[in-house]
Amino acid sequence: MNDVTVVLRSSVTVPALVNHAGEKAGIRCLEFFASNIRNPNTRRAYAHAVGEFLAWCAQAGVRSITAVQPLHVAGWIELQTQTLSAPTVKQHLAAIRHLFDWLVTDQVVPHNPAASVRGPSYTTRKGKTPVLDATEARQLLDSIDVSTLIGLRDRALIALMVFSFARVGAALAMRVEDVYTQHRRLWVRLREKGGKRHEMPCHHTLDAYLHAYLDRTGIAGDPKGPLFRTIQRGTGLLSTTALPQANAYAMVRRRALEAGIDTKIGNHTFRATGITAYLKNGGTLENAAAMANHASTRTTQLYDRRHDDISLDEVERIRV
Repeated sequence: MNDVTVVLRSSVTVPALVNHAGEKAGIRCLEFFASNIRNPNTRRAYAHAVGEFLAWCAQAGVRSITAVQPLHVAGWIELQTQTLSAPTVKQHLAAIRHLFDWLVTDQVVPHNPAASVRGPSYTTRKGKTPVLDATEARQLLDSIDVSTLIGLRDRALIALMVFSFARVGAALAMRVEDVYTQHRRLWVRLREKGGKRHEMPCHHTLDAYLHAYLDRTGIAGDPKGPLFRTIQRGTGLLSTTALPQANAYAMVRRRALEAGIDTKIGNHTFRATGITAYLKNGGTLENAAAMANHASTRTTQLYDRRHDDISLDEVERIRV
């Protein structure tokens, strides 16, 4: 049993269905989350899905995880489709399927009951993330009061996501040393999903905002420290703690309201906003995919909202 599993076992309540299958099942289940899933967001989502499924099975009279059958999985998935979106249900099914695959390899369960269960059909050519047009994005950035350290931080973070297409998780994981000079220009180093390291030069606007943030806050002398930090309570000064993603979301919503933007935006809005603005100004889909660190241009197309304007223009042709 590794150290991570010991810590998890002491702080996490293993579902009764797993405990009834023996200690080996409990340890193997914990190791699935500790060893097999590296992304913390995926780990959290999978743990939630598995916990809800096993709790439902217990209520349905299932005594042990070894007694779970395809009918149980299919019944739970059918219930999920009544209240949740298709992508969410598919993610829940993937969590169950991967857990049982993990348990089968160590012979904790004889077969994977989720292997034969199909999730709901879902296809899309456009993402659901709300986006801003270029005017609104500029309005938001210009509305931020940068006479304070928190204003400098917020403007730099939003600009980073817009001009580098960075995911919020990669942006908040940056250290001060991940902003560096190369060829007389600032560059940023991002660590994206799957451990992929991505480096790109800064847009001149982002260059100016990052310089202002680093110079005014004095954090340039702490290269190993987090780039975006929380504010010390009652002082208005930056702490040494990295800004949590939930705090970043709350900040984005607050800044949007203060700027008079009604669109219910989130952290991911700025990735789609930047990609769409780039493509509208003559950028290519291939280069956008490279800048966003996408493995396929099909993924980048989900962020391309240029056709939203076309649709609106066509709707306005309806005159009665």
